[in-house]
Amino acid sequence: MPRGELRIYLGAAPGVGKTYAMLEEAQRRADRGTDVVVGLVETHGRAHTDAMIGDLEVVPRREITYRGTGFTEMDLGAVLARRPEVAVVDELAHTNVPGSRHEKRWQDIQELLDAGISVLSTVNVQHLESVNDVVAQITGTTQRETVPDEIVRAAEQVELVDMTPEALRRRMAHGNIYRPDKIDAALGNYFRVGNLTALRELALLWLADKVDEQLDAYRAQQGISATWEARERVVVALTGGPEGETLIRRAARIAARSKGADLLAVHVARSDGLAGADPAQLARQRVLVESLGGTYHQVLGTDIPAALLDFARGVNATQLVLGASRRGRFAQLLSRGVGVTTTALSGTIDVHLVTHPEAGRGRRTTAMPAALSRRRRVLGFVLAGLGMPLLTLLLKSLPDLTLTNDILISLAAVVGVALVGGLWPALVAALGGSLLLNYFFTPPLHTLTIAEADNLLALAVFVGVAIAVSGVVDVAARRTREAARASADAQTLATVAGSVLRGERPLPALLDRLRETFALRAVSVLELAVEAEGRPGRAGEEGAWRVMASVGDAPAGSPSAGETVVPVDERLTVVLSGRRLEAADRRVVEAFAAQAAVALRQERLAEEAAAARPLAEADRMRTALLAAVSHDLRTPLASAKAAVSSLRSPDIEFDADDRDELLATADESLDRLGRLVANLLDMSRLQAGALGVTPTAIGLEDAVPRALDEVGPAAADVTTDIPADLPAARADPGLLERVLVNIVANALRHSPPGQPPTITASAHAGQVELRVIDRGPGIPEDQWEHVFLPFQRLGDRDNQTGVGLGLALSRGLAEAMGGSITPETTPGGGLTMVLRLPAAQERGAG
Repeated sequence: MPRGELRIYLGAAPGVGKTYAMLEEAQRRADRGTDVVVGLVETHGRAHTDAMIGDLEVVPRREITYRGTGFTEMDLGAVLARRPEVAVVDELAHTNVPGSRHEKRWQDIQELLDAGISVLSTVNVQHLESVNDVVAQITGTTQRETVPDEIVRAAEQVELVDMTPEALRRRMAHGNIYRPDKIDAALGNYFRVGNLTALRELALLWLADKVDEQLDAYRAQQGISATWEARERVVVALTGGPEGETLIRRAARIAARSKGADLLAVHVARSDGLAGADPAQLARQRVLVESLGGTYHQVLGTDIPAALLDFARGVNATQLVLGASRRGRFAQLLSRGVGVTTTALSGTIDVHLVTHPEAGRGRRTTAMPAALSRRRRVLGFVLAGLGMPLLTLLLKSLPDLTLTNDILISLAAVVGVALVGGLWPALVAALGGSLLLNYFFTPPLHTLTIAEADNLLALAVFVGVAIAVSGVVDVAARRTREAARASADAQTLATVAGSVLRGERPLPALLDRLRETFALRAVSVLELAVEAEGRPGRAGEEGAWRVMASVGDAPAGSPSAGETVVPVDERLTVVLSGRRLEAADRRVVEAFAAQAAVALRQERLAEEAAAARPLAEADRMRTALLAAVSHDLRTPLASAKAAVSSLRSPDIEFDADDRDELLATADESLDRLGRLVANLLDMSRLQAGALGVTPTAIGLEDAVPRALDEVGPAAADVTTDIPADLPAARADPGLLERVLVNIVANALRHSPPGQPPTITASAHAGQVELRVIDRGPGIPEDQWEHVFLPFQRLGDRDNQTGVGLGLALSRGLAEAMGGSITPETTPGGGLTMVLRLPAAQERGAG
């Protein structure tokens, strides 16, 4: 059975018209004769969307009861039984009510697709898992309902339903998205122009990446290798040499000239896996690329120009940046070099050859380490010096052998010397063996003269073969040692990277792993003090260096106190104590040092962010408090002042009723001021951690009535349902009453006439839950966290409702008692506040 196709309508925010566009497509398909049914559509009371359903067949929803409350969800079984060609299923990221077949609606859709049913669905960009944290930073709201990106990327079609922020706000103001009582709050919070612009950009960029994937897949299917300049992509080739930073910055400037251009850095490593480039240089250059917004890549290849162009064409690059050759003039005469060869083969890719200070200076070569150990080399020379004469004596004692046999046996001996001692002992054995063969076995005997040309050729071949075999053995031994070194370095780097990723503090983990790997006593990261920077003479003075991080016993406090010093940059240095490292080990340590600098920078940024966060929060609170005091406290003060001033005025005579009314106004205003000031003081105590909490066992059947009495006559119609066998809650009685008063007052404020709030209670998993249920306008789920922010009021703009501290204070008080407050949607409309408190072990216990 062929799998169904998924078409998704992607939007930047609620209200852009995703559901409407989806229903338009459903109507078009139905008009063409396609069997289309509506599995589930959420119209949110929007008349235009509801009208678009028209005469489409709608599968009745399934009723689900959860915790005594009824909910409706898509009846997946009914849709599967109906087996339409196309099913319309709204809100891809929706979380199903517990008791449904699947936890998420996208899982329902996957089952429909597996059954061969095509699906039309919708999703907002804020519900995509990959951008969830970015959306939280932009809007201040964390989306709880998310869908994995791969589900959306796997869709056959993703269509963007776009609308400018200004047009969307106009739709909101006209009442086409939310109910009138929620419009002001939405426009002032989530639907600000800046938020909508940022979300729109996220949606466009995400869809652009999806389009890139489709383009790459099409090019691969069609075998298209030519570059399609749909977007500028600049690739910079890195060799691991000192010119890399110059090339990266030049490539970044080229990419910056085009809006939205990509910067990619690539290093071609040898396919045999042996060491080539400097890992420390590559590590630093990778950090630079990523700091400039680019990405770093590494590919394997023996033909560098071909590998570079294969990578560039694979990423659809438009420009390639290479450094001018570092080889000398003579080397360039023998070979065109990577730059010239790449340019000749680049085709439609523009190649930039960038000059740099290292151009033409030749490659810096380091002394090649011996391929074999000193012990084996000494043994090889001993075999060459003693073995060849002894072999000659043995051959002379065997008179039946010919010269050819003598040469072959001597050649075998030279190969044996090469296997043991390498190149130079084998060369000594070859030259010595040739002289011995000439003197003792080549006519005329006992002279170095060779009478016959055939003998001369045989000896020459003997020497040539011996030298060739010796060279091959030496190269093989060198390659084996290099491979072992490269494998060890790679394993060390992988181990260090893993320890850094797994550690909560990457810098200490990095240094500790470095110390263990190289058996060091201590490792320290030193930074040159600011007052010593730029003054070389001060670098050696006492106190010129500061220890930024260290591990081990007695770490060095200055470069001179350690055995190995690895500079990172002009100010940072890594000092190793315990033993001196070999030159080969130093290259790996330099790579670690570069990563240590990155880890140190990250720790500093985290510390700065942590230090700035309280200041920013305090500044925000101070600004909000001043605004609240100037705005919300002014009305009760003015009312009380006017009432008292009127009563004291000698020019006006008040009868008894007017006097009582004025006194009541002053009394009510002053009570309101008292409550506002008390809330402000409690909030300040909460933030300062100075709020006293005395938890005790208290029954909710006692606490709730007291709170309702405190609320006043408005709470007379509130209904309660508290079981007689409900366990006692462990809470502070005074704080619990404050929490209940605030929650009930908030529910009363938003409850419609004739539908008072309901209070229910239950016990679950060691907790007592109290629900305050109202039938008011409710709050969108993406705004739930906003109601708990101090000085935030969603939907109300009158001056009689306080400074917006009620719910913020209630949550703080509940958490101080070990509980929590979370909102839920009331089935049928409204908001339910759920207060959870730990249950007391024994009713009435202290």
